[in-house]
Amino acid sequence: MAPPTHDPISSASSSDLTLMDPEPISETTPLIIGNKSTDAEHGRRPPPGKPLPKMQVFLLCFAKAMEPIAFFAIFPFIAQMVQRNGNLPDSDVGFYSGLIESLFSATQMVVLYFWGYLADTVGRKPVLLWSLVGMAVATFFFTVSTSIWQMIVFRCVAGVFSGSGLVIRTMLSDHTTAETQAVAFSWFAFANNVGIFLGPIIGGTLADPAEQFPGVFGGIKLLEDYPYILAGAAITACSVVSIILSVLYLEETLEPESSTTTAGVSAPARPQRLSTFELLKAPGVAIVIWVYTHVMFLAFAFTAILPVLLFTPIDLGGVNFSPFRISVWMAIQGASQATWLIVAFPMLQRRLGTKGSLSACVAVYPLFFAGYVVMNMLLRFGTESTVAIFWVVAFIVAFIGPGVSMAFTAVQLALNDVSPNPHVMGTLNALAMTAASAIRSFVPGVSTAIFAIGVRNQILWGHLVWAILIPIAMTLSIFVRWLPEDKQSHKLPQNEDEE
Repeated sequence: MAPPTHDPISSASSSDLTLMDPEPISETTPLIIGNKSTDAEHGRRPPPGKPLPKMQVFLLCFAKAMEPIAFFAIFPFIAQMVQRNGNLPDSDVGFYSGLIESLFSATQMVVLYFWGYLADTVGRKPVLLWSLVGMAVATFFFTVSTSIWQMIVFRCVAGVFSGSGLVIRTMLSDHTTAETQAVAFSWFAFANNVGIFLGPIIGGTLADPAEQFPGVFGGIKLLEDYPYILAGAAITACSVVSIILSVLYLEETLEPESSTTTAGVSAPARPQRLSTFELLKAPGVAIVIWVYTHVMFLAFAFTAILPVLLFTPIDLGGVNFSPFRISVWMAIQGASQATWLIVAFPMLQRRLGTKGSLSACVAVYPLFFAGYVVMNMLLRFGTESTVAIFWVVAFIVAFIGPGVSMAFTAVQLALNDVSPNPHVMGTLNALAMTAASAIRSFVPGVSTAIFAIGVRNQILWGHLVWAILIPIAMTLSIFVRWLPEDKQSHKLPQNEDEE
């Protein structure tokens, strides 16, 4: 189950409100809440009740799929590519493959704040376009690299241009209202899953075509000298389509710096830009970023452990699935996660609100993890009745358990809620995603190491890693209680008579 990297609103929406009640409104008075100007003057968020701009959401989700496609497309052939380019022994391939991927995350962590700041200053659309172009170029040159050093350089360059996700999050926030944001961000998460699904298929199918399909591509010198160029060309083609559509049809959502005048009355200047420290001190920001990071911690740990656990023998703490069963299990979980995100989350969010839906998901997380412990224990007994019960529990874990993935979207909406004003939304997303990138740089390796220690030494019957993760998941419920209440529930009056 992949986190939607990362990284799960209107003029009267949550991100624009402070904890103060709104001032009286008139047609000629700028709308001020606390000491912040709202999007009525400073952003392009639609008024409450406006339908979701489907074309804009589609373009943004299409662009979102490009980053995971580029990131995951190299996974099927990176080990072979490392060995080929470095003439390495089998024992060294894993080290260099892991190094290349770790450097991507490390580079991304360093530059995300920069992309967020640019999105809040020069505009969302140009920053998104440069990110897409840079990622496409870097990925293509990675696939034609002929040495490990070239691979490292171009993978780091790809990490430098990996800011599209946070810009897209920001633009979705700008485009949506309190009523439509849950649907939009559900599709955002779905697009991320589509990219994760398509990336390995593109890379695995098109890698080394002269070897895989000699009848069609054999004897073509270009493909023999550069066996991964076809995969790189396919990824680039997808990115070019997204770039062209974005250039032609995607709307900018950040208003210009300069103030405007209407009927001789000057509109107020853009809200004062906040420093990073001031942003972190804003009401609710620090706790939401903590919860965001906490959720990502659980997601990254689980994603790393799952395939190893499914493969591990029963007597050591796993379920001993065959490669085919592992692929079917992960496909079922992926499809289930997509269904929860698209179908269930918007309804749950409308009924319970952002904080309520996040609380519900977080409450289920420990049970979801415990399900894998129960599955192993049932198989260890090995009787006909326990095996039958195993399949019942497995059904619940595979089809219902992935509902916890709605926490990813819910915590993104909570992040939107606490933004002091729309002109720091990019920076706020960058802070959260930087923290998530830092977590991703070490949590998968540490999690699988702890799993291996528990299995090898049979600590708690091989369930040491779950004995650590379940309490961590339980503590998340405590932090969620400290989140501010949904600001979208603070309804602004439509006119003076309703005040």
